[in-house]
Amino acid sequence: MHAAAATALNATPVGTREAWGWRGRTLGRAVTTASREGWLRLVSAPADKAGGKLWEGPQEAERLMPPAVPRPSLRERRTWTEGGHGYLAELYDKITAATITTHEPILREAPDLDDAWWDDLSTALDAIATVPSDRVAVRQEYLDRAMPQYLGIPIDTKVPAWTTAHGDLHWANLTSPTLTVLDWEGWGIAPAGYDAALLHAYSLLVPDTTAQVRHQLTHILDTPAGRFAELVVITELLQTLDRGDNLDLEEPLRRRLSAITR
Repeated sequence: MHAAAATALNATPVGTREAWGWRGRTLGRAVTTASREGWLRLVSAPADKAGGKLWEGPQEAERLMPPAVPRPSLRERRTWTEGGHGYLAELYDKITAATITTHEPILREAPDLDDAWWDDLSTALDAIATVPSDRVAVRQEYLDRAMPQYLGIPIDTKVPAWTTAHGDLHWANLTSPTLTVLDWEGWGIAPAGYDAALLHAYSLLVPDTTAQVRHQLTHILDTPAGRFAELVVITELLQTLDRGDNLDLEEPLRRRLSAITR
């Protein structure tokens, strides 16, 4: 199907690298076209689940995100159904910088990131937060149910402030040495500070980088809203343990939970 998408978009795959998404849901490869190098990403889903927010996210980000948010330009897209599955093909401009992690969102060794990179990230998060949107990344109804269950403590689950968020800001969706923010499927309204809190949580196995995230994004994290966003992220990641994901993060997440609620 990826080869069929390349043919439909007049693109030719190059090299052997294949970038698979979560549980094989997406496949990306470098391609060339008549005018430029690019990246062709194919999304697959059962036909009755194809479409909706996740499929429209990149197209909406192309339309609404300001220049202060570095992201790959979406040039063309195609959708079709075949053999009981729906497919979405997206042709992006090629990004030459490498993702900070390659196979998972969790950071396991400290990246070499300079002050300019952190400044660009801070500027991007501030810019994303101001984008008006009716898309939803995190729902209050979910928090009302999940936070008491997974945090295991009585808690006021009412979100103190809402802003727009990328919604999946982890190390495999960020590039260096030049910052690019990848994967715009799930962006939308979330608790203020959500993106910074998620990146912080995925850094917990590397204390030096955890401290760097807190220092560089202190204007977001060291606020009442930022601490609440951390509790939201901890809730979500503890829930992923039920399906066998992020197991290495359980202990540091519980330590962080204890530190916040203490």
